[in-house]
Amino acid sequence: MSRAPRSATRSSSTTSTTRASNSPRTRRPSPTGSGSVASSASDGDAAPAPAPLIGVTTYLERSQTGVWDLPASFLPKVYLDAVTDAGGVAVLLPPQPVTPAIARRVVDTLDGLIVAGGADVDPRRYGQEPHERTGAPRTDRDTWEDALLTAAIERDVPFLGICRGAQVLNVALGGTLVQHLPDVVGHEGYQPAPAVFGETDVAVERGSLLDAVLGDADEPRGTLPVHVYHHQAIDRVADGLTVTARTSEGVIEAVELDDATFGLAVQWHPEENAADRRLFAGLVAAARTQHSRRNP
Repeated sequence: MSRAPRSATRSSSTTSTTRASNSPRTRRPSPTGSGSVASSASDGDAAPAPAPLIGVTTYLERSQTGVWDLPASFLPKVYLDAVTDAGGVAVLLPPQPVTPAIARRVVDTLDGLIVAGGADVDPRRYGQEPHERTGAPRTDRDTWEDALLTAAIERDVPFLGICRGAQVLNVALGGTLVQHLPDVVGHEGYQPAPAVFGETDVAVERGSLLDAVLGDADEPRGTLPVHVYHHQAIDRVADGLTVTARTSEGVIEAVELDDATFGLAVQWHPEENAADRRLFAGLVAAARTQHSRRNP
């Protein structure tokens, strides 16, 4: 019997085939706290490896602070906590004018990259007109993140895409998106209400990078409860990507880049679970190895 998302609070952003309907549950987000931390200590008398630099893309939105009301770059603190809890140092990457050369130069300073959640990707980037429920385009962010991901892939820099980040990756490599998931699954459980997360379970592909990163845990092997907040999803999967997690309804929740050292993107929001930092610990561990390779 299939099961779809349940509900929870705070907002962030498939094959289109489905199985029996089953809506996500709801939850209030976990308070920020320490999770699993990737150790940077070395054996013996060797100096500990430096904390890897993890670039994290940011929002660029109109914001209010004190007496000011102006466009500003910002990022929910849970992303920073997730990186630092895992042993990394977060470097914020706000949208800005970019060329391939600039993107390569930025990525060359990093040991790892996170493409964060946020607004809908402009559907014109994958050859479609906007659905009536698709948000206004953020072309500056689309262009910036596409360029950073392209540079990271070229240089085999470890990366993690989160929610929108998974969609940006798929579109950057030639895939398409379902613009409004309720049209496909018949319910709004993956984004139940403003500032309310859905909760669902995903089936993880055995032998995948995601499976290896999760390792042994309390949940049944191959199944993971996740927090979701997305009304769009991957539709046609880009060449070079492999699907490694789905819901029981067939919604794609994770993809991996073939032949990459660490190229993982998930549709859910792992940063919202302060008790489980495994994906961030996996990225930071790969980034530490990347740093050691560059600085023998």
